[in-house]
Amino acid sequence: MNQILIVESSPREDESASRKLVNKLRERLEAQHPEAKVVTRDLAKDRLPHLDQATLKAMTTRDPVEAESLKGALHLSDQLTEELLSSDLVVIASPMWNFGIPSSLKAWIDHVVRAGKTFNYAGAGVEGLAKGKRAILVLASGAIFSEGPWKSWDTVEPYLRQILGFIGIDEVQTVRAEGMNIPPLAIHAIPNGEKAIEALVI
Repeated sequence: MNQILIVESSPREDESASRKLVNKLRERLEAQHPEAKVVTRDLAKDRLPHLDQATLKAMTTRDPVEAESLKGALHLSDQLTEELLSSDLVVIASPMWNFGIPSSLKAWIDHVVRAGKTFNYAGAGVEGLAKGKRAILVLASGAIFSEGPWKSWDTVEPYLRQILGFIGIDEVQTVRAEGMNIPPLAIHAIPNGEKAIEALVI
């Protein structure tokens, strides 16, 4: 393994369950793959701009003259996309906010899911260009969403799996810290997540 990309999105620093699990996962990855370069993209500390008109136009124009004039608007997106494409393993850590992902993580996704870079339109379908990579989702939530009555409210894991599959990353594992807002469950949430990390195939 040459490079591991870790994308973190929680702004809660030491109070963040997803960050605590990522720290545990990072320890295992560094021990198991000491040769790998670990790149961390912290979306809470290094905030990304949401896509603006110039960036969208630069991403979508088919006019080579216009594309050249707008090339500067893609500098950040190009950098983020290259980080992704150069990585063998992508770790995405996210809390659940209002049954979805933070807007900071959505901004990262919008920068890296790009036609001609991470996917191509192929006939009547789409071909992912990030094939051969693996991903691990590290998710934290206040309630239990992996099973039970609230399962249908979880748009985090299904969306992230879908968008990763869209760009060609189909081998995805998930680690969760669930029930963080339910006192009887909260004390077990991180230990259960750490056990799940130990069971990962990496």
